[in-house]
Amino acid sequence: MKKLLLLAFLFVTTIHFITAQTTQGTLQGYVFDSENNPLENAYVFDKQTNSHAHSDKGGKFILANVRKGDTIQIGLLGYKQYKLIVENKDLQKDVKIQLETKVFELDELVIANELDPLQTIAKLDLKVNPVNSSQEILRKVPGLFIGQHAGGGKAEQIFLRGFDVDHGTDVALSVDGMPVNMVSHAHGQGYSDLHFLIPETIQKINFGKGVYYADKGDFNTAGFVDFSTKKSINQNVIKAEVGDFNTLRTLGMFNLLEPTNTSKSYVALEYIETDGPFESPQNFNRINIFGKYHTILNNLDQVTVAISNFTSKWDASGQIPQREVDNGNITRFGSIDDTEGGRTSRFNVNLQHLKNLENNATIHTNVYYSKYDFELYSNFTFFLEDPINGDQIKQKESREIYGFNSELKRQIDKGNIQFHNKKGIGARIDNVNNIELSKTRNRTETLEQTQLGDVQQTNIYAFYDSKIDFGKFVINPAFRLDYFNFQYVDKLSSSYQTLSNTKTIVNPKLNFFYNAADNVQFFLKSGIGFHSNDARVVLQENANNILPRAYGTDVGTIWKPLKNMVFNTAFWYLFSEEEFVYVGDAGVIEPSGKSERYGLDLGLRFQLTDWLYFDSDATYTVARSVDEMAGQDYIPLAPDFTITGGLSATNFKGFSGGFRFRYLDNRPANEDNSIVAKGYFVNDINVNYTYKNITFGMVIENLFDVDWNETQFETTSRLQNEIEPVTEIHFTPGTPFFAKASLSVRL
Repeated sequence: MKKLLLLAFLFVTTIHFITAQTTQGTLQGYVFDSENNPLENAYVFDKQTNSHAHSDKGGKFILANVRKGDTIQIGLLGYKQYKLIVENKDLQKDVKIQLETKVFELDELVIANELDPLQTIAKLDLKVNPVNSSQEILRKVPGLFIGQHAGGGKAEQIFLRGFDVDHGTDVALSVDGMPVNMVSHAHGQGYSDLHFLIPETIQKINFGKGVYYADKGDFNTAGFVDFSTKKSINQNVIKAEVGDFNTLRTLGMFNLLEPTNTSKSYVALEYIETDGPFESPQNFNRINIFGKYHTILNNLDQVTVAISNFTSKWDASGQIPQREVDNGNITRFGSIDDTEGGRTSRFNVNLQHLKNLENNATIHTNVYYSKYDFELYSNFTFFLEDPINGDQIKQKESREIYGFNSELKRQIDKGNIQFHNKKGIGARIDNVNNIELSKTRNRTETLEQTQLGDVQQTNIYAFYDSKIDFGKFVINPAFRLDYFNFQYVDKLSSSYQTLSNTKTIVNPKLNFFYNAADNVQFFLKSGIGFHSNDARVVLQENANNILPRAYGTDVGTIWKPLKNMVFNTAFWYLFSEEEFVYVGDAGVIEPSGKSERYGLDLGLRFQLTDWLYFDSDATYTVARSVDEMAGQDYIPLAPDFTITGGLSATNFKGFSGGFRFRYLDNRPANEDNSIVAKGYFVNDINVNYTYKNITFGMVIENLFDVDWNETQFETTSRLQNEIEPVTEIHFTPGTPFFAKASLSVRL
């Protein structure tokens, strides 16, 4: 009898032990949308323990210390919340959660639940006010302004946080992990042409201001902008747009495979042509082709392949001197030299692989290749240097880019503390052949070659980024290591010589986040960033500071004072080291002194109803050179005050659309502010009506037909009939009243 009682006791104890082991454990799985696309940053919350997790790029999440019977909430703005009552089987294998789409509702945003609330807000902005043109792509970043000054085919000029970024020198841009910025470019360092990105293919825009991100390297000083394209499309789409100035745009997006739960593929084709508002037609045209294949393997690994090709050519009226408009010799849309213009092309292949590893880890890798060609003709000074032939220049290059990025992410749970570690390595090699600066006439005759050579630039890097999550308090220490090798062969030299230089740099970052309540987060960010100088700087004797640093800090809040309102603020400071800059337009090297910038960013989002949404962003900036005397220390073209915003309507009885405004204040055009670049206030409006599978649309840019200057420069020039040169504002006029109608059919 005693033996039977002992056996019964051991049996019950064993069953209790086994049950205890199976009723508590780690819940892990994947979050997908209704089309089986992985959802990133979905919030997974255990109501019993208050522990939480977020899904990664592959939709994977891991939540520790979960018990049988716990209620798990899975949510993401724009999707219906999902509730899971945990059973033993859920703790023994991966669970798959599928979220259904719904209308975005700002009152569902819980600040404390978000990894980065500003990114969620950016996603909301894109949802309620989609990008309608390639020019609008960068305007989605709060506080970022752009300007076009060469016939529509040249990369836009960028302004952010008191920087005249030129065409990308201080903002790092990428698409699906592939860099856009061109190092040692014929026109200027960091040149970033985003025109190969078709607006309708954009899925997500991720951005950050400042130098606080270890996975961002070269050119990340004022900030970064990452674009992610769609893995799939719901329906085939054909779209046609017709507008003023002989403007035509056609778009087709087609599924190449019958959509399945595991594999999807589509292609997008875009064609644009326009003459622009100028008296001398731009003859602009662009052809874009983009294809993407995405599949989920049996082990839930993901493979994505994207191929794109873009070509563009154009004529340009160029920048015109204010004096010629004032004296009536030309109109605002006239020209002095209308033989400017150019052509460019870019072919890209991008392979991405997301692999799930053991020990709660994933590794994301992308490998890319680009073939790029560029030829640009400009004339900024007219007849200043050459009174007979004029001052037209040609900038030309042919480039190949090879590179890869690989990131290992791991989450470790220790009690109530979560460790999120991200480690990465990567490399990029640019081979630039026949990078050229020449004096030309009428785009047909080369008068003199000023610069001609080959550039090879290599960047190898590694970074470590850790987030230690204590619940309400998160510490984010990180650092980045970059190695550069610069090589240049001057083909105009009488003897062959490879000029070279190498540089290694380490930049630390340290950020803090505190969720004081569900509706408010405080943050303190600090870090060091850099941008590389042009490889041809090695020609400058004593030009050792070829990786000038920028030191920055941000202090701010994200606050939700009302259930349907979000308000964000940031006080920031950035100090930039002295550097040497290669001036592509002149083929010379100029020193740029130390500078400091500080300011205030403000943002407001207010969802008035489930279909009406208001947003606005304002920035105030002070930008000064450190080593110059007061009054002589202005930084030319640095914006000091900007504000943007608008009212958007979505899905209201078939109607959608929005009213947008942007204001850029007057700003100094030279160092003593004696010449001023005039500001502007411009309004745009768009209206769409959808009936079944057809959408009719109308876009009006510059609704009130104001005269505004899109780009402006202090320039010294001389006209053919002038004896002495004149220094004053030269500008490219902004678009006047412009209407465009569209018809879109979903098949």
